[in-house]
Formats: sequence, C-alpha cells, structure tokens
Amino acid sequence: MHDPLVLNLHVYAVLGQHFWDHLSTHWFCYSLVICLKLNCLFDYYYVGNFCSDKKPAAVNWIEGRGKSVVCEAIIKDEVVRKVLKTTVASLVELNMLKNLTGSAIAGALGGFNAHASNIVSAVFLATGQDPAQNIESSHCITMMEAVNDGKDLHISVTMPSIEVGTVGGGTQLASQSACLNLLGVKGANKESPGANARLLAKIIAGSVLAGELSLMSAISAGQLVKSHMKYNRSSKDVSSIVASS
Repeated sequence: MHDPLVLNLHVYAVLGQHFWDHLSTHWFCYSLVICLKLNCLFDYYYVGNFCSDKKPAAVNWIEGRGKSVVCEAIIKDEVVRKVLKTTVASLVELNMLKNLTGSAIAGALGGFNAHASNIVSAVFLATGQDPAQNIESSHCITMMEAVNDGKDLHISVTMPSIEVGTVGGGTQLASQSACLNLLGVKGANKESPGANARLLAKIIAGSVLAGELSLMSAISAGQLVKSHMKYNRSSKDVSSIVASS
C-alpha cells in the first residue's frame, strides 16, 4: 500500500490486504466494497487503475505488487568457461550493453532483462496463474558483476511484482494442480499461511535467473543463432499435414 494521490476533486488510493496463498483480487474487491459501504461518506469506485493490474506501470516497478523477490548466485570462473563457454568479463559487458543500456535507450519500463517473460509465462501457464498478469510479473532487472578479484560472476535478478497464488482459479485444474504438487506448493500452507505462494514466487525468480544466465551465455559465446538453426528446425515437412487438417 502506498500514499493516496489527490487529483482535483478526486482521491486515488491503493489499499493492501493479505490473502496468504490465495491471489484473490476479486475477494479483495468484495471485502473493500463491504468496508466502504460501512464507513465511506463519499461516492466511490472501488477500482481506479492506480493498481495498474495487467498493465505495465512505474508504480508497480517502484512500489512492488504481489511478491517482491531478489535472487542471486555466484558462478565460478571455471563453470563460466567450461560449461557456459564464455568469460566473466564478456558476460558483464554484454549485460551492461544489452540489458541495461539497450533497454534504457528503448525506454523500457521494468524490462531490463534478456527474456524474463518467457520463463514467467511458462510457469504461469503450467501452474494455473493468470497469464494476463505476466505483464507486471515479468518486471525484472538483471545485474552481473565480476567478484572475487574479478574471477567469478555474481548474477542477480530483482523482480518487484510477481503476482502468484496456490489456491483458487486455474490452480484447481488437473494439470496445473499436478504441477503445483510437483513443486511442493499445492494449495494452502496450514502451518505457515502464505508460504506456498511465497515459495512459488521464489521458484519463478530462480528459474528466471537460470534463463537469463543461459541466454546471455549463448549470446556471448555466439551460440544462439547456431543452436536455433540446428535444433529448432523440423526434419519433416508438416505443411501438407496442416493443410489437410
């Protein structure tokens, strides 16, 4: 929750409420209406877009919405060279020129990353989240720095507005429920309310970090286009099959 904004004769207020493992904007609106009917002396609309749900906006990038997560790791120089086939210095430079400077030139809002949205979208669909909330949930800044006397890589992703729940909505679908169960976050956590949703947000951030490291390494090593040309091409002509169907 942040400070209300007074605009001419109107007041825009953003309120917050914990629903623990349930990401329930509709239940929040319902409870808000009940409270307003009891206490409000003025005319009101209970939604005013200040929350910027399902839309990119600076307010969620700065203030956060849902779960705010920072995930970081140190990758040893040997792993960078032998597994990722690149160097720490190359990754740090590429991240600065692409994810930070390039995004700034483009006027990005929360998009200072390589492809966080790919991972967020995939996990959202697999676990029954609202796919439209991928917009603000994909807000992410990826940072890379050389540490330990320049030998190793420190990488982090900061994601201030991951909107997830493990109860209700699409989480009740069979396949999505199975995925949540596989991750160990299905349903409500009775011992620690809200813990399952928080863990799911952490899993997403960790997956984003892995995806950022993988893609940036592929670009740095000159492997991105080569791998697409080699592995992302069907050996069969499926156009006739599609046409006949």
